[in-house]
Amino acid sequence: MPARPSASRRTVLRGAAVAPVAGLGLAACSGPGGGSSAATPTAPVDLGAESDVAKGGAKLYKDHNMVVSRDKSGTLKAYSTICTHAGCPINKLQGTTLICPCHGSEFDAVTGKVVQSPATEPLAELSVKTENGRILAGPAA
Repeated sequence: MPARPSASRRTVLRGAAVAPVAGLGLAACSGPGGGSSAATPTAPVDLGAESDVAKGGAKLYKDHNMVVSRDKSGTLKAYSTICTHAGCPINKLQGTTLICPCHGSEFDAVTGKVVQSPATEPLAELSVKTENGRILAGPAA
């Protein structure tokens, strides 16, 4: 059997330098535990007191991948906070703007609309209601 040529030092070093960089995109977009298992709840969830969301404001519920906002007339809206660009869970709310940590997409928490690309699709709207002074939100029934 003929001997196989060994890799040059340059080839080995180049491969070692590229390997960690190649995994950065996956690591940035994966959910807790290393997989991209981020999802919104499959049933309505009690998010807390209705008074937690002020008129003209929004509140991010990271544990449930949801945001609830209240427009100036007092109407509540809820949206999934799974980015429509690459499926990353959005973990930052600045005023009423949601900011995705993976690629910088931004969404209006009051309307769900994209305000900065690379995302092009709005956030998925969820069902939201109040019951006994509590906010209940989740998938539409």
